[in-house]
Amino acid sequence: MKSLALLFLLVICGMGGLGQKLKPKKRSNGEEINFRTKTKDACTMSMSGDEEINVRIECKSQGMSYWCEFTGKPSLCRAFRNNPKIYWNQVAAELRKLPHACESTQVLKTTMCQKAPTEALMKQIAAGMEPEDLASQDKSVQKTSTSMRGAGQSSAKKIAKLPMLPTQHGHGSENESEAMKLAREHCWESLHDFCSYVIAIFRG
Repeated sequence: MKSLALLFLLVICGMGGLGQKLKPKKRSNGEEINFRTKTKDACTMSMSGDEEINVRIECKSQGMSYWCEFTGKPSLCRAFRNNPKIYWNQVAAELRKLPHACESTQVLKTTMCQKAPTEALMKQIAAGMEPEDLASQDKSVQKTSTSMRGAGQSSAKKIAKLPMLPTQHGHGSENESEAMKLAREHCWESLHDFCSYVIAIFRG
């Protein structure tokens, strides 16, 4: 009777252990870790994927934002499979020591997977930065120059559309011809009639 009870207890324990082994591990898909670099850049590290994992790091500094992406198979490291959360916390801890989270960071380092295969390393595949202030300034300058150009064109069109002013006839014909000569010498072509009319008035 005691032997049957002992056998029953062993079977239950074995099933419990098997259940723990079959329990699925928490994936890294959609996880995020927020941290700050040595120079106080505010960064977010997001992970996605299962066997091959992609990591994107986005940071904001003074008037500038930068990013970088990494890919690898850390699941080849046994320590990662046992506790991926500690792995990513170690990665974030190493990044906190750097002044720039993406510059000169070709591989994400951890202490728990130092002896893992090369394929397990998270290697940088892309990086970039965007000076937000300079970009906004360039856009405002372009808008200003475009508006000024448009205003200049509209004013030129308005001048071109001015009605032809009547010329004086009679005793002032000589003054009129001299006024036209002066207008052609000193005024724009589109304003010759207007200038000659004004000059003729002043010359009597």
